[in-house]
Amino acid sequence: MIWTLLPLVWIFALSLKRDSALSDPGYNRWGNFWPEDPTLKNYELIFSGSAKDLFVPALVNSIVVCLISTVISVVLATFCAYALARLDFPGKRIILTTALAVSFFPVIAMVTPLFNLWRQIGLFDTIPGLIIPYLALTLPLSIWTLTAFFQQIPWEMEQAAQVDGATSWQAFRKVVAPLAAPGVFTTAIIAFFTAWNDFVFAITLTSENARTVPAALSFFTGASQFVKPTGAISAAAVVVTIPVVILVLLFQRRIVAGLTSGAVKG
Repeated sequence: MIWTLLPLVWIFALSLKRDSALSDPGYNRWGNFWPEDPTLKNYELIFSGSAKDLFVPALVNSIVVCLISTVISVVLATFCAYALARLDFPGKRIILTTALAVSFFPVIAMVTPLFNLWRQIGLFDTIPGLIIPYLALTLPLSIWTLTAFFQQIPWEMEQAAQVDGATSWQAFRKVVAPLAAPGVFTTAIIAFFTAWNDFVFAITLTSENARTVPAALSFFTGASQFVKPTGAISAAAVVVTIPVVILVLLFQRRIVAGLTSGAVKG
């Protein structure tokens, strides 16, 4: 935990430092770790200062793009994984193998053709122009995760519901879906993190209108060409980390249940 939390605490400490404390260790304590005079100037800079026009729209774009990508990915993956887990049809293994191969495909290899195609069809620097590539990242992973989870749900429970008069859709909605909720939440969190942290697509397929936070951070500038915007970037990094922490805290039990499901037999 110390190994994991130390970089986060370090970034938080940087976000509270003034420009003088960033360049002179004499303004800090504990070996240049914590500022003697903490300030929220860097947070004011990204929310109401000169970096506002760059950071705030990017933050909104990140939230919109990642939420839409996650919802579409999880909904499609849920039905696909259910079919792969319950039905036996030709090409079943090919679909799973293809999904696995796509998830391992290097993202950088898709950037150039997508960049040219998006400029030709008008999707460059648009929200849909980012959502579609993000589905290529999140959908295969979601299919594999949910397929493994659906295979652990006893087939007899769904059959019992159908014997009692439920249709296939009712059995799925009232029996399978509640049992699959921990796995769906876990998959949604993983898909959201994957889209939230993407940099390659965000920096290549956007210009200004649809730019997300990871790409926007690379455009931060200091007061002059000789000043690095370390404090502003650190403050933005802290703000970007907050939604991730909130999601994990809100859905902690469901995530743990989804990750540990099937680990204990009986």
